[in-house]
Amino acid sequence: MTTGTAEVLRPGDRGYDDARQVWNAMFDRRPAMIVRCRTVQDVAGAVRVARERDLEISVRCGGHSAAGFGVTDGGLMIDLTPMGRASVDPARRRAYVQGGALLGALDDAAQRYGLATTAGNVSHTGVGGLTLGGGMGWLARQHGLACDNVVSYELVTADGSVERVTDGELFWGLKGGGGNFGIVTGFEFALHDTGTEALVVEATFTGAARHAAMRRWRDEHLTAPRQATFTAWSAPGTLTLGYVWVGPGSFSPAFLQGGAVTWQPMSYLQLQRREDSSGRHALRRYGRSHYLKSMPDAAVDAFIAAGEHCGAGLQGYGGAIADVAEDATAFGHRDTMFEFGAGSSWTDPAQDGARRAAARAAAALLEPFAGGVYVNSLGDEGAAGVRRAYPPAKLARLTALKDRYDPDNVFHLNQNIPPSAARFCRTPPA
Repeated sequence: MTTGTAEVLRPGDRGYDDARQVWNAMFDRRPAMIVRCRTVQDVAGAVRVARERDLEISVRCGGHSAAGFGVTDGGLMIDLTPMGRASVDPARRRAYVQGGALLGALDDAAQRYGLATTAGNVSHTGVGGLTLGGGMGWLARQHGLACDNVVSYELVTADGSVERVTDGELFWGLKGGGGNFGIVTGFEFALHDTGTEALVVEATFTGAARHAAMRRWRDEHLTAPRQATFTAWSAPGTLTLGYVWVGPGSFSPAFLQGGAVTWQPMSYLQLQRREDSSGRHALRRYGRSHYLKSMPDAAVDAFIAAGEHCGAGLQGYGGAIADVAEDATAFGHRDTMFEFGAGSSWTDPAQDGARRAAARAAAALLEPFAGGVYVNSLGDEGAAGVRRAYPPAKLARLTALKDRYDPDNVFHLNQNIPPSAARFCRTPPA
């Protein structure tokens, strides 16, 4: 059935099961109603209906939330995927992106003109979820996080009203504060003249050579050109060190010496799709993450050891990310040196316990060196994870925003910042 321009799906309807699927197959939730929205008015109407009927609200776009927050169990799911358009004004270097668009749509539209803005590493990720949590990507060291490049937001608030947000405290909170303050149905991004070329360089090391090579890699990260984003991957017996380069020019760091080196020139669009297969839907997933503000030799050794439990990776920060003042946006920990992540994907539910345990064991080795976490990398850590993502002063400021824009915690299926008021409010499931 339809209502207005939105399509409404209920259990048993054709398309219902496809619409409720999320990226992490660990979660299988069944909304009472799915509203597939085509306009901002559809979204506002769905919010009002949910509130009138006291239905829990979830918001699904790309569905990449590690904790499956895009789908409610028994509530009303607002499906933004029909709102998936992205368009570009090349003269103004602006992209206009609907709230249901995927990163691939943004990249495709911008690269026609040799332009881009920071986006994540898997093209079927939702623009909204990535950007609202900060938005790390291969361009971040050159041009800042995805949230740093947002010029304006179109937002549906908890009372079903629509606002255009271009400055002020709410603008600050949307730059990294997640989906706590409303549903963003439109983004305007600044674009950059990046060209269309990219390069992935990797060197593999084994045995005792891993430790010295990684120390060289760590040290060279500090002075690397901003076009280079350093990467590392630790697995049983092997260590892969490398970098991703976007744009013209070249770079030949010394850490490559002694390793088995591969050079992979590609287009920027190919780079943005390079991890689409490993990051595909329908796999069970679990991971743990840390921010590392520094990486002493003991942390290097711990990272190599973490790879013996499960795959462990690092991605370099710095550059334009750190140029932005810490208090300028809700995004926290801009002084991060590397983001660490450990985890895996699988299909057999019987492996769930062992896979979780392996990721936790790997992350525990790096915990003594941790200094925060990327909110978009959080899974089931709950309030403790949110406190790691936002320093205390920043969390207090975000809580004040929540009190103002969503005092009933209508938007709580996220890495939730609950309101402070002593009144009933919904809280996320354990």
